Amino acid sequence: MLLKIEKRAEYSRAMIYLTPVFALILTMLTSIVLFRLLGVSPMEALHNFFILPINTEYGLSELFVKGTPLILIAIGLSVGFKANVWNIGAEGQLTMGAIVGSSIFIYFHDIDSIFLLPAMILLGAIGGALWAAIPAYLKTRFNANEILTSLMLVYVAILFLSVLVHGPWRDPDGFNFPESRTFSESADMPILMAGTRMHFGTLLALFAVIGAWIMMSKTLIGFQIKVIGSAPTAGGYAGFSQKKIIWFALLFGGAMAGIAGLSEVSGPIDQILPSISPGYGFTAIIVAFLGRLHPVGILFAGLLMALTYLGGETAQINLGLPVAVTGVFQGMILFYLLACDVLVHYRFRWNSFGKAAS
Repeated sequence: MLLKIEKRAEYSRAMIYLTPVFALILTMLTSIVLFRLLGVSPMEALHNFFILPINTEYGLSELFVKGTPLILIAIGLSVGFKANVWNIGAEGQLTMGAIVGSSIFIYFHDIDSIFLLPAMILLGAIGGALWAAIPAYLKTRFNANEILTSLMLVYVAILFLSVLVHGPWRDPDGFNFPESRTFSESADMPILMAGTRMHFGTLLALFAVIGAWIMMSKTLIGFQIKVIGSAPTAGGYAGFSQKKIIWFALLFGGAMAGIAGLSEVSGPIDQILPSISPGYGFTAIIVAFLGRLHPVGILFAGLLMALTYLGGETAQINLGLPVAVTGVFQGMILFYLLACDVLVHYRFRWNSFGKAAS
């Protein structure tokens, strides 16, 4: 017998939105086995992962602190993914957004103005967009694969950041540590809740969710993105430019990642360090797909993935689990999500060798 995979003629629309739930359940069941192998009580580990981090007001606020960059980046990536533009380099765009956005404070640190932070946010968006413009140009001019070009640029951006903090941007009063000056009050994201770290970037993420929903459902550019992504030939006949959509999708994704980077260094980090992100740009890819590329879905998926970061840190402290458990947990969610998607769109059939040959 030969196992054959064939595309379903029709598939359930409801299942498309239920697969993230199934993926989460399967991840939880697999994690029970994983925790057993690590010699930890599964119930205690799951309590540390999902309950303990958010059972206080401060813990709940930290969920939004962690979720802010994930939501911002995933919103930008989802637009490109809907257009079949695969931007995998959001981590580099986040880094360049943080660098460019912070540059105005680094070089003019004596400025005390209410316009400083808005200028930094704008420059952060520009920095991320310009970094994303490189794969956009290579894609539209030479048909270079944007997955490879955007991914390779991540490491260029990280190395550039390292050069800056070990060289010209190092704080002269920082005892030779590789870090920039601490941001002044006028360059810091305003705190939204006293006694917590939840900052103005969270509002930017919520605005991004609303704005992306309006753009994708109510505007011509949103319609063009969906048409080009699902039926590029039909889009061409309708007069939609695929190259313009590629440019828009990559620049938009880069700008959102750049704002996320600036919100990190101007928010919880409060300075430029050799490492700005624990991998938000890559985790946001999971967030985008877990949220079904829909802004509202991305909001909840971003908070869920933020909880895995908090839960991983809590389990590491309380149970002595390795920090890599967080990455394993996130990877399992993506694996099961993709597996469920395959079963929704395809089915397996057993054929005899004779029938297969014919």
